[in-house]
Amino acid sequence: MTLFLLNILLALIWAAITGTFTIGSVSVGFFLGYIIIWIASPVIDPDDYHKKLWLILALILYFLKELFVSSLRVAKDVLTPGEFRMKSGVVAVPLDVKSDFSITFLANMISLTPGTLSLDVSEDRSKLFIHAMYIDNDDVESVRNEIKSGMENKVISTFGTGTFTDSLLND
Repeated sequence: MTLFLLNILLALIWAAITGTFTIGSVSVGFFLGYIIIWIASPVIDPDDYHKKLWLILALILYFLKELFVSSLRVAKDVLTPGEFRMKSGVVAVPLDVKSDFSITFLANMISLTPGTLSLDVSEDRSKLFIHAMYIDNDDVESVRNEIKSGMENKVISTFGTGTFTDSLLND
């Protein structure tokens, strides 16, 4: 059994013991299970599960920050119609991620962020084509760098270039 599944099992056991199957109760159980696994990690955790979980949390917080900032930018453009700032275009972003999971995860993060949309992946999976609403001063390279140094680096640091199951769920 993987440590992630063990943590979920401990959360469900906690909820069963307390008799309340609410999100809060299961979350407390997950946290307590995480602490138990962390304490026992020298014996049962050769893959540093607790570090991977923090990387996933950092990725989620980074994405929420990007979501908030880009939402404000699009909302400002919509709410001030006299000041049209949008200069859109299609940008080819070279990819360092290679697995289907990592490419899909990155493309979905880009598409879920207002102002950007993933369009296609090249046949050799070396480029991701995105539509960006805001290419400031026709600087396509800054859009590429923003994607590569931001979202792609976070995906690589969290999942590597392998799959989610290789990185989190396997022992």
